[in-house]
Amino acid sequence: MDILRRAGISAKKEPPVNFLTDPSEGRSTLRPADVLVFGWEGGKHACVDLTGVSPLAGFRENGFVAGQAVLKAESKKVEKHAKACEDNQHAFVPLAFDTFGSLAPEVVRFLSRVQRVVHSNFSTPQGWGFVFSRLGFSIQKGMAAQFVARLPAILM
Repeated sequence: MDILRRAGISAKKEPPVNFLTDPSEGRSTLRPADVLVFGWEGGKHACVDLTGVSPLAGFRENGFVAGQAVLKAESKKVEKHAKACEDNQHAFVPLAFDTFGSLAPEVVRFLSRVQRVVHSNFSTPQGWGFVFSRLGFSIQKGMAAQFVARLPAILM
C-alpha cells in the first residue's frame, strides 16, 4: 500500500469484495483482494493478492529449483481467484514472492508498471529504484518480525 500511495495510485487495503460470496454460506469464502487498485487495467479495478512462500517449500518431493515455489504459488492463486474476478469485471493480479526475494513474473509486470507511474509522476533520480528497493525492504522487515516472534522469551 505504501508503494501505491507514494506512486499516487488509488487503492484500498483489504476491501470487501462482495462478488466472492458463496450463496450457500452467506459469507465470503474467497479473499483475493489484499489490495484493490482502482481503474488499473482498461478502467477495471484490480484485485491484488499478496502471497509470500518459502523457496524451500516442497524441497523434499521435487528437489530444489530456484524460483519454483513462487511460480507454483502464483499459479495456485490464479487458478483459485482469476475467474471470479474476471466474471465480475475485475482484473486479478497475484503478487507472489519468496522469502529469498524471488518474484513471480506477474509481480515484475505489476511493479514495473507502478515504477513507470512513479517515474512519470515524480521525475526524481530515485524514482526508478524506489519500487523494487521498497519491496525488498518490506520482505526483509516481515521476515525479521517473524524471526523475532519465534525467539524464546528469555532472549528478549
